[in-house]
Amino acid sequence: MDQAHTINNRKRDALMAKSLITAKEARLAGVPNSLLDYYCKTGSLSKVGRGIYINTKHAPQIDFEWEDLVYTTLSISNGVITGISALAIYGLTEEVARFYWIAVPNATSKGDRPNLKLVRVRNIELGRTTIKMGDVDVPIFDVERTLVEAFRLTSVETAIKALKAAFAPGSKHKPDAKKMLEYARNLHVKIDSYLMMVTT
Repeated sequence: MDQAHTINNRKRDALMAKSLITAKEARLAGVPNSLLDYYCKTGSLSKVGRGIYINTKHAPQIDFEWEDLVYTTLSISNGVITGISALAIYGLTEEVARFYWIAVPNATSKGDRPNLKLVRVRNIELGRTTIKMGDVDVPIFDVERTLVEAFRLTSVETAIKALKAAFAPGSKHKPDAKKMLEYARNLHVKIDSYLMMVTT
C-alpha cells in the first residue's frame, strides 16, 4: 500500500468519525460525492441539508429548536447567523423568526430556498465568531455586531428592545459598548443616541 493511499484512508476514516460532515470537508479529504451517496444508501450517513450529512452511528446532539437553523447555516458557504435568528439565539428578542437569517459575503449569488433570508454584507469577518449549539460549532456574529445589525435589518422597535435586554442587569450576553460603536462606524449604522439611552 503506497503512502498516498494510506494518507487518503486516514483522511476518510477521520472524516467518517465525525458526527456531522459537510460536502466541502469531504472534498478536502478526497472523498468524492459518489462515495457520500454510497454511504447514504448503506445507512452510514444521512443527508439532512444541501451538502450536509450526519453520521447515523453517532449523530450530532443539537437542541431540536435549533436543528434546522444549524443545518441550513452550515450548508451555506461562508454563511453566518445574523438578524432575528442571532437575536433569538442570544435571548434578546421574543420575536419568532419566520426565516433563517444568514449573512453571506456581498458578492455571493442569491440562491432561492424556502425559510431562508440571505443578507449580503461587505465585511463578513467583522465580529464573526462561533457558538456551540449542542455539540456543533456554528458561525454567528458576536452580540455586539448582532445588535448593531439589528438597527439595519429589523425595525427600530425590535432593535431597541434587544439593546435594552442586552444591557439589562443579569444579561447573559452583556455587550462591550466601545466595540459596538466601532462596529457601527465600520458598518455605517447610527446607534450613538440609542446606546447612550441604555448605558447612562
